[in-house]
Amino acid sequence: MAAETTIQFESLKAVGFPDKPLHLAVGMFDGVHLGHQAVIETAVQSAHASNGVCGVLTFWPHPSRLFRPEDPVEMIMSPGIKAELLQAHNIEYIIQQPFDAAFAAIEAEDLVDYLKRCLPNLSSIHVGSNWRFGKRRVGDIPMLVRLGLDAGVHVINVERVFYDGEPISSTRIRKHLTAGEMELANALLGEVYFSIGRVVAGKQLGSKVGFPTLNLPWSLELKPPLGVYCVEVEGIKEGETISVKGVANFGVRPTVERSDDLVLEVHVLADCPFGVGDRLKVRWFHFLRPEQKFEDLEALRNQIGLDVEEARKFWS
Repeated sequence: MAAETTIQFESLKAVGFPDKPLHLAVGMFDGVHLGHQAVIETAVQSAHASNGVCGVLTFWPHPSRLFRPEDPVEMIMSPGIKAELLQAHNIEYIIQQPFDAAFAAIEAEDLVDYLKRCLPNLSSIHVGSNWRFGKRRVGDIPMLVRLGLDAGVHVINVERVFYDGEPISSTRIRKHLTAGEMELANALLGEVYFSIGRVVAGKQLGSKVGFPTLNLPWSLELKPPLGVYCVEVEGIKEGETISVKGVANFGVRPTVERSDDLVLEVHVLADCPFGVGDRLKVRWFHFLRPEQKFEDLEALRNQIGLDVEEARKFWS
């Protein structure tokens, strides 16, 4: 069960916790994948065992934005979506520390003391076994354990989680996502990759070719391939959560009117309960084909018909 209320702070300097032991999972947590979940679960368990509270310390932007801005790592998800997933894993507090020059300059030997000054009730730190920290990333797990002992903070080092013989990592998931390998990405995430957006009014071009769509503008750093996907759409209507199967095109619509912005156009394979203004979660299950430009609307209509047939086969 997700935490009923998750409180978010914009930095370590803004925090304020109840007078209970704090058990803190620390990391970038981009994707909140199965490896991240293993770390988070130990913080949640420690909080329950001590009648304390569990939190996550995460960072934005990625350190690469500071150290190599010409070639930064593209994030799998936005801070908002990451926070939503963290809440689903029973995290009570989220601290999103800006990764700026001042924070990056903290010496590894000083990090635990810094955290303890900001978080006086810090009882335990939970990290993955490959976590590095401090200026020039010289801090490792043995150093963290030693610093924790000196500061009276227990350090929980969680071994990496493996899938198909290789450790799960955000880097590995990025590789699968950019290749359109949704099934593999979803297996590592432990959650079907999803986007969230609010339906906007379109020009009814989908209806004109016989396949009305829900149009959801969506901007993100890491982009799956532009193309057609089998998706599931979830939204709330009259207090009830409803999910429907669909097929979606993610791209710039080159045949009808090339867009400067990426748009996710979802055609629902049954009666569509959603409309303009609805906030929807779209889960991406399977990549069907790349986006392409057709000679005319008739050719586009015929291809969409084939896509719908393929999507129905997938869902059957």
